[in-house]
Amino acid sequence: MKAEQTNKEFESVLADCRTLYAAKLGDYGAAWHVLRPSSLTDQIYIKAKRIRTLQIEGQALVDEGIRGEFVGIVNYSIMALIQLEIGFSDKALSKELALAKYDEYARKAFELMTRKNHDYGEAWRNMRQESLVDIILMKLLRVKQIEDAGGKTSVSEGLDANYYDMMNYAVFALIQIAESSDKKI
Repeated sequence: MKAEQTNKEFESVLADCRTLYAAKLGDYGAAWHVLRPSSLTDQIYIKAKRIRTLQIEGQALVDEGIRGEFVGIVNYSIMALIQLEIGFSDKALSKELALAKYDEYARKAFELMTRKNHDYGEAWRNMRQESLVDIILMKLLRVKQIEDAGGKTSVSEGLDANYYDMMNYAVFALIQIAESSDKKI
């Protein structure tokens, strides 16, 4: 029962994230395609660091809340996965390809989440949102280390696994936010 609820919530959050992604494609096209994966990693870092700062400080001086930053982590993680596959370019991707690839990686993230959620028994539901952010920041440091090593690891998961994990933790946080009646920021 709980897993079915999680699946529906996860799909709903991904649909919301895709809606914003598609709207921004309408405004800017896939201009992000010029970014190297390391630049996308830094974009995710900026989002996660801002969330952590807002959680610690308890107030935002810019009229953008935590929810939007988590959506950004989801979308930038998918963009990074796309870049890992097809590489960056001085030209934007077509909107059609950018959406098709988004859907492909969102589906893969959902499939990974269902497998891990089964094995971990919905543990994320008992985690604090602050912990989710801290884990995302830790994974970002791992990604930066892997990127600095030319993408090579000897025993650890690669870049793609870390992007999927960051995305899934961000979706879990968005589900928590949606379920919470206490929306401070």
